[in-house]
Amino acid sequence: MTVHRMDHAGIVVEDLAAAIAFFVELGLELEGEATVGGQWADDLLGLDGVRADIAVVRTPDGQGRVELSTFHSPTATNTAPKAPVNTPGIPRLTFVVDDVDDVLNRLRAHGAELVGTVAQYKDACRYCYVRGPDGVIIGLVEELH
Repeated sequence: MTVHRMDHAGIVVEDLAAAIAFFVELGLELEGEATVGGQWADDLLGLDGVRADIAVVRTPDGQGRVELSTFHSPTATNTAPKAPVNTPGIPRLTFVVDDVDDVLNRLRAHGAELVGTVAQYKDACRYCYVRGPDGVIIGLVEELH
């Protein structure tokens, strides 16, 4: 048995509308929204009484998708991690963009914070990390070829 493809990455957020706006500003497209719950969701997540709103955004080429979810129940017991980028288990989602500076400036209006600086690697790319909704780390890569 082999893996066929990566289907999506998932992020739990507190403010679903703000997270959708952030990813749409980044350049992803809203694929759809739904409310989930019931026994199937409880079994899948190993929680009781799941009720959540979800949205799926996708890259313009249709190959990458991010599921954004906010839970109404059960109540979360921890808050989103704001640990340094090198902390084991901290996920990063990285996107190739046309212009790092333009995207960074647009995302700042949606609460994005630059993690380090915009760094250039030789003549290959410009790259930076930002913290987006609920501390998720987003990489932005501008290819220079």
